[in-house]
Amino acid sequence: MDWTTLMHLPMTLLFVLAGCVLLFALVQLVAMLQRRRDGRPLAAAWRMLLLLLGLGLALLLGGAGYALRGYRLLAEEAPVVQIDARILSPQRWALTLTWPDGGTRKVALSGDAFRIEAVVLKWKLPALLAGAPPLYRLDRLDGRYDDAAQEAEAPRTVLGFDQAGAFDLLNLRRQYPQWLSAVDTVYGSGAFLPLVDGGHYSVSLMRSGALVARPDEATAARLVDPF
Repeated sequence: MDWTTLMHLPMTLLFVLAGCVLLFALVQLVAMLQRRRDGRPLAAAWRMLLLLLGLGLALLLGGAGYALRGYRLLAEEAPVVQIDARILSPQRWALTLTWPDGGTRKVALSGDAFRIEAVVLKWKLPALLAGAPPLYRLDRLDGRYDDAAQEAEAPRTVLGFDQAGAFDLLNLRRQYPQWLSAVDTVYGSGAFLPLVDGGHYSVSLMRSGALVARPDEATAARLVDPF
């Protein structure tokens, strides 16, 4: 991973900043102890104030970085995941998910189509003017039946990605809205496509926040004429 890619990961960037601030705090600790040994209480008190400020800022940055775990910057169109489908039996599928970083996950799904959903976060105007881009994280993948009546009765498959964990920016906004006043809105975006045996699908997210699923050419042809 090159430096440009690293800098576009909000969690990583905040952790790097937290580390730098923590190093600053440690320098102030050493300086404070030195001033105390030299019998300079006022200078030691000033260094202690800087130490406390540094520790507080490092804690804030580290907490924000942990809250952003699972989120990614939303570019003009960000690739989200590749999906390959293989049929096991009627309305039973084996899917292979491939992430942009090369990681994979195999899942079983029931239904005639797949539906994938993401959580999108947008900032208010001051943050937008400062260049803060929208963020997103995948939320869940589930099966979808063509028949609405069957959808209500047939076994359903819902798979959560759990990319953010319990200490999530979305949960924090719900619990402490006054602390995250820069967040304009958090909403869900989803897309679905019919499944075919041997199908290959690309899922991406537009800067507008719309989740888009596209089949490749061979899969698109089979969707039009499955035979």
